[in-house]
Amino acid sequence: MSKKFLKWFYPGMQVKRWLLAALLGVLVVSAGSYFVASPYRFVSLFGFIIISCGLVFIVIGIVKMAVSLVSLLMPQKDKDLVDILYQKRFLERGPKIVAIGGGHGLSNLLLALKEYSANITAIVTVADSGGSSGRLREQFNIVAPGDIRNCLVALADAPALMGDLFQYRFPERSELKGHNFGNLFLTALYEVAGRDFQRAVELTSHVLAIRGKVVPSTVDNVHLVARYCDGRITEGEASIPRPGVKIDQLFLKPLDVAPTAEALKALEEADVIILGPGSLYTSVIPNLVIKGISEALAASKAFKIYICNVMTQPGETEGLSAADHVRAIVKHTRPDILDAVLLNSTTISVPEALERYKNENSFPVAADVDAIRSLGYLVFSEDVVGIFDYVRHDAHKLTQALIKVIEKRPVIRR
Repeated sequence: MSKKFLKWFYPGMQVKRWLLAALLGVLVVSAGSYFVASPYRFVSLFGFIIISCGLVFIVIGIVKMAVSLVSLLMPQKDKDLVDILYQKRFLERGPKIVAIGGGHGLSNLLLALKEYSANITAIVTVADSGGSSGRLREQFNIVAPGDIRNCLVALADAPALMGDLFQYRFPERSELKGHNFGNLFLTALYEVAGRDFQRAVELTSHVLAIRGKVVPSTVDNVHLVARYCDGRITEGEASIPRPGVKIDQLFLKPLDVAPTAEALKALEEADVIILGPGSLYTSVIPNLVIKGISEALAASKAFKIYICNVMTQPGETEGLSAADHVRAIVKHTRPDILDAVLLNSTTISVPEALERYKNENSFPVAADVDAIRSLGYLVFSEDVVGIFDYVRHDAHKLTQALIKVIEKRPVIRR
């Protein structure tokens, strides 16, 4: 008898007692069968009672042994078994959804969307040049990890403490001031994994036990470059927003950056592709101008929907209507990368919030539905806004609106 087999009988395994209970049940059932065969009715009835007791022992032993084993193998100790089964069985049957973007808009969407489907792939921009990400890019020649980190935390099924740890920002008194622990973790894994950023993201995904996948749109160290309508050019994502100056064209430096194979595969296999929400020129479009991404989007058989922002952004989309947002996307790509646009249908009527935004030269995006339809796209209008100290998409409302669109999406003939 091998030592590996004998380990099942070591003290404290919490398996022997339930195995013995099941074996005892088998013996009791066997004994009951002997009495059932008796020609005397009373003895036969007594045999059925014994068999019933034996079956109870067998069921209890098997169930308790299974629970004992499963509880040890469960990846999330703080979750009930029913929650794990729900995630593994129900959510994994959900549609294959690809969400493209970056910033807080995408991560907030993923946080709610993961309760609808576990088949989510987030294709995330890596062109951030400000804050912790910008400093790490300069020191380690790594693509920006910040938006990747936010999406990983949003999809995480690890205990909440892990998410808090990855979002922890070191204080000003520290030599690491301004850095997020998650950014440093990704950077360290990047070095450990042989300077393979995609591998670093995959390893972090396992640490956080995420639902779905997070994929960088490219692993090339790219920088955003904007040309404005007045002819001036600015390089660097953090420097692009300029109040009072309209962006004419956005492109990447270098121009010939390649998309990741995982991003192209996700687009090919998707049932639904979501663009946004997020900053038009610094979160959404940077993914689309990577060579091959817009072509893969156009070739995909998925239903493709753009979530338009609810407020204009100073120095980026000042004065732009919803149709102008769509035109900007088409200008940088091609017309057939979209099927529909999701707009906010609610009038924002909180004076305090609007006044605060007005002081920053930010206003509600005009929902010019007819103009969008004239471009050849479907339009869905829903109440998707949450108003607190700020005006932005409410993750729960937005997800419910998307679910409604996804489940009733029309068949698009291509």
